[in-house]
Amino acid sequence: MRTRISNIYERIQASYWFIPSIMAIQAMALSTMMLYADLLNARIGWLNLSWINLTGAAGGRNILSTVANSMITVTGVIFSITIVCLSLTAQQYGPRLLQNFLRDRGNQAVLGTVTATYLYCLLVLRTINESPADGFTPHLSILCGLTLAVVCVAVLIYFIHNITTSIQVTNLIANVSKDLSVTVERLFPEKTSRSINLQEGELALADALPEGFFDEAKPVTSDSAGYLQAIDNDGLLALAADRDLVLRIRPRIGHFLVPEDGLVEVFPGEAAGDDDLCRKINQHFITGRQRTQSQDIEFLINELVEIAGRALSPGINDPFTAISCVDHLVLALCDLAQRVFPESGLKDRDNRIRIVMTPPSYQRIVGLAYNQLRQYGRSHAAVTIHLLEGIKRIMPFTRLQEQRDALLYQAGMIDRGTRSGLPEVEDRKEAHKRYLEIFQTLEEHFGITGEVT
Repeated sequence: MRTRISNIYERIQASYWFIPSIMAIQAMALSTMMLYADLLNARIGWLNLSWINLTGAAGGRNILSTVANSMITVTGVIFSITIVCLSLTAQQYGPRLLQNFLRDRGNQAVLGTVTATYLYCLLVLRTINESPADGFTPHLSILCGLTLAVVCVAVLIYFIHNITTSIQVTNLIANVSKDLSVTVERLFPEKTSRSINLQEGELALADALPEGFFDEAKPVTSDSAGYLQAIDNDGLLALAADRDLVLRIRPRIGHFLVPEDGLVEVFPGEAAGDDDLCRKINQHFITGRQRTQSQDIEFLINELVEIAGRALSPGINDPFTAISCVDHLVLALCDLAQRVFPESGLKDRDNRIRIVMTPPSYQRIVGLAYNQLRQYGRSHAAVTIHLLEGIKRIMPFTRLQEQRDALLYQAGMIDRGTRSGLPEVEDRKEAHKRYLEIFQTLEEHFGITGEVT
């Protein structure tokens, strides 16, 4: 349940309607309160409003009409600027980055403030009565409308500033990197300073599984299509413990599911024929039209890689942007190298394995970060050298031999790629020099020596 609520919250954050809708409701409530205060003051006369009296009912109507007309015009301008920025962002940096732009609370609040002011003025405007006999001019409400107009001018200035800074590539990369850092902290909260033998953990998991698990387990298929956005592991664990089952989750977060695709394998296998159980299992898998960052760290890695890849395309040819992306990827990999990754098996309260899954691994994340950049940047000497320097900087933070092997694997491919990718001999020598420095770093920090050519 908590996972589903978190997923709904993530969708609300990426929507452009939620905050403006809340502010519109607040505008309706504010207009009612201010009109009530004006009516109460007209009957009791508890407040002297001579210092804010306007030119009468006609003047108040003109003021509110001017503010309302101005706000609806400004709303159109904001929409136009937003659409232009979304179009430029999609073309220049990639369509997947539109989610980051839409989640900007500042832009949502600006749109909400302007539309709420327009709605407030309309609601107050309908109460003004110019009749000489029983005329009514809500002076307090009109003053509040003028105050909201001044606030709208301030938020419009903020909107222009926020738009011009948010579409700058350095700020865009930094925002994605910040989201990546927050996701890493949420998904891998525990840090470690000691080495762990992953193979021993996998062997212990295999020994803890029931005998005949891999032969007798039966599949439960998906009843929906879309990208797998989140898995409610706690709910699945409770369900498996309650039914005395062992579940093996087949897809990873971010995979695209199709109906009748294998979702989990159930042991004992006869339980897979229970339609009610299959329905409950499917309820713990949340799918959607697009990938999200709530549990999908690979999605954020891909965003940085996409920015760098587009920057290295012949039409743009901006290696400095690619280098900036590499720096932030190095930052994330240094942090991840010190984190404890989740185990492949989840246990119930009786310490029995109930769920077997394929969690994200450091080796896979290194591959996602480096594979495409290595291919895109093989003809760019500066990018190639920076990739090797990044591996050198990550090495001291590693805690496992598997992590170092994954980084050395990428370094070796980068070094070999320079022989055909870089036509200049001196560039190849400079890149190979950075490659050798990686092994020097290994020897200095871990006493590991290796033969390189």
